[in-house]
Amino acid sequence: MTFASLQAPFAVGLGAVVGALSRYYLGRWLIDLTGLHDFPVGTLGVNLLGCLAMGTFIALTTPGETLSPAIRLMIATGFLGSLTTFSAYELEIATLLDAEGWHQDLLYWLGSPLLGLACLHGGLTLGRILAEE
Repeated sequence: MTFASLQAPFAVGLGAVVGALSRYYLGRWLIDLTGLHDFPVGTLGVNLLGCLAMGTFIALTTPGETLSPAIRLMIATGFLGSLTTFSAYELEIATLLDAEGWHQDLLYWLGSPLLGLACLHGGLTLGRILAEE
């Protein structure tokens, strides 16, 4: 392995650590700030902030510009992807719409939350069954 082959995964990993910690502390701060403990205000706030940051960052850093690919990966995939996968989800939907792939966009847009919820419930059921054995 060369340094060049490790540069992208290292950049993503470094950004991910900072993004995950930011998600945790920002989410806790939003809960404490609002006092809403029965509503996922932390997740909502982080997701919305992440979408705003992703859109701004992508618009300001088109590929091939002055920012290196590793730095772009560290911020977009690592930091923002770890801060909120929702921002990556929204970026992918926008990319599919821009490519005029509305069939794929609709499938991805509706499939992710609906199939994700079905898989979550399937996992909860499987976990309960395994816990009883």
